Amino acid sequence: MSSKLLPKEVFLTKGTGTHRDQLRSFELALRDAGIEKQNLVTVSSILPPGCKIIPKSQGLKKLEPGAITFTVLSKATSDEPRRLIAASVGCARPSDKRGYGYLSEYHSYGMTEKETGDHAEDMAAAMLASTLGIEFDEDKSWDEKKEVYRISGKIYKSTEITQSAIVTKNGYTTVVAAAVFIL
Repeated sequence: MSSKLLPKEVFLTKGTGTHRDQLRSFELALRDAGIEKQNLVTVSSILPPGCKIIPKSQGLKKLEPGAITFTVLSKATSDEPRRLIAASVGCARPSDKRGYGYLSEYHSYGMTEKETGDHAEDMAAAMLASTLGIEFDEDKSWDEKKEVYRISGKIYKSTEITQSAIVTKNGYTTVVAAAVFIL
């Protein structure tokens, strides 16, 4: 069965924006990510079978201004000066190219960029692992879980993209991370 809305490619992007108005800070974060000209529609967490991850530079060239663009989007916003915020999208793909993968969105307040990215990647890998029948202890460290995934041979690759920022006193700061689908 074929669907016209089945993405063939995806790229990961991130951005940050600061402005006295919350909406403008979001628009500036999208601009920094290169996706401000799109009509973004957020979707859930499935990476279609065979969907190729392409570089951001290649993906941006395929977008048309005003197009309806499906994304898995993570966003964090604050106007509390000196607050650390982060947004991340994790991605996990199965070894079997005929299978589907997972994308996870996660945002945090007070966690480092690495902690937030690791958590998003862990969530995507955990969701994929559960559908593949891989059992592991949720309380183990990310590195210990990655070893279980590697040994199983069922998870091909996991990755993440994360944007963090420290909120300034100039208004709102917004961070975004996105997986942008290309149909």
